[in-house]
Amino acid sequence: MKLLSVAIPSYNAQDYVTKAVESLLPGGDEIEILVVDDGSKDNTPAMADELERLHPGLVRAVHKENGGHGDAVMAGLRAATGLYFKVVDADDWADAEALPRVMETLRGFSAPGGTIDMLISNYIYDKVGATHKHVVHYRGALPQGRVFGWDEAKRFRKGQYILMHSVIYRRQLLLDCGLNLPKHTFYVDELYVYQPLPMVKRMYYLDADFYHYFIGREDQSVHEDVMIRRIDQALLVNRTLVDETDLKALEPPPLRRYALSYLEIVTTVSSVLLLKAGTPEHLQKKEALWAYIRKEKPEVYQILRHRLLGRLLHLPGSFGRRVAVAGYRIAQKIFGFN
Repeated sequence: MKLLSVAIPSYNAQDYVTKAVESLLPGGDEIEILVVDDGSKDNTPAMADELERLHPGLVRAVHKENGGHGDAVMAGLRAATGLYFKVVDADDWADAEALPRVMETLRGFSAPGGTIDMLISNYIYDKVGATHKHVVHYRGALPQGRVFGWDEAKRFRKGQYILMHSVIYRRQLLLDCGLNLPKHTFYVDELYVYQPLPMVKRMYYLDADFYHYFIGREDQSVHEDVMIRRIDQALLVNRTLVDETDLKALEPPPLRRYALSYLEIVTTVSSVLLLKAGTPEHLQKKEALWAYIRKEKPEVYQILRHRLLGRLLHLPGSFGRRVAVAGYRIAQKIFGFN
């Protein structure tokens, strides 16, 4: 069994995938790199096969029909054999200095009965054209240097959310939690991180800048205009997160607090994008999202609706919409997200 399996979902990624793979090769024989070709139409399939040929025993090409990012992640999970599992998108890469520290840490948690459920590390917004690279870390929110549980987690600051970029899960936990990401849907990385959290009991935070998140391309899924065009997919993920939010299952209180905060920011982003689009259809979708939360999870609705962000999002009229969007713009500047 390998120590770590890394799935690289790859759709038309011929310009990026080699860099992603090569950034992980220094992990040596303990790492398994799965290049998941998601029905690409460019040279990605041939490149995946060539990378496997060049690095036998380290790289495996997994070919499948196109099913979207989440389906590629699931294909990688099914093919993986490692004790731990990580997703690296094809246009991102691992940090050369941090990778040995990550592997050493995982090695220390490889003995039977001594495994952890989730390793958390930092990630870097490698934004196109930006001279300052914003680093998301978890200092102050999570203990360092030891295994801990949710009961020891402190309050996360805004922008300090645990994303796919920052987590390595124990592979069996992902299988046991019933993770099943929807096909042909963007933004499922939110579900990938969120759904397993109630099963996570043993965590370790490594204060290392491990993941480089390449951001800022015009065609990128998180580009604001692209997100508005794909808003129905974002709303599907948002509603699924609502369905997954069981306040009774979210124990201890720090886990419940974190989960609600994360759901709040996802719902805020969905709502602001709909307000920014501003058409009657988009405004109706924003109202429908909040009506869904009120109907399906009334306790969650009461919490989110009466927090500051919930109140801002419901300010009346065009002026209220401008205030909400302006607040979002300020948050973008402060926290560096796209």
